[in-house]
Amino acid sequence: MAKVSIYLNFQGKTEEAFNFYKSVFKTEFSDPIMRMGDMTPPEGMPPLSGEDKSKVMHVALPTLNGIEIMGTDNLESMGHFTKIGNNTTISLEPDTREEAERLFKLLSDGSTETAPLAEQFWGALWGCCLDKYGIRWMLNFPLKK
Repeated sequence: MAKVSIYLNFQGKTEEAFNFYKSVFKTEFSDPIMRMGDMTPPEGMPPLSGEDKSKVMHVALPTLNGIEIMGTDNLESMGHFTKIGNNTTISLEPDTREEAERLFKLLSDGSTETAPLAEQFWGALWGCCLDKYGIRWMLNFPLKK
């Protein structure tokens, strides 16, 4: 089933923020927190420091009416800095690959800061763009359900 979630970026405060949101919404994380150190670094990427390995790669928390918030830490060591404009993203998970491709094509037309739609190591077709109106969109289609 297709779903929409809201993705939040933090500068090293994701776990703290999500523990706060967990107490607010009185829910539990959808899955265990995934850490930066849990991923296999892509080829050519420098190794992460011990501190960066402990940062949050992904966390998800149900809020109200089936809406989930998700989050990650931006890593300064990789040149990622959180600022108003890149701290919130609307995440779409369509039912089909074709719908993911269609939505991404339309949303990324005239966009900036585009991460092209491509297969990722976590088993999904994923892409992200800042549309021509300044809204960040993320498309994620799991390749194996």
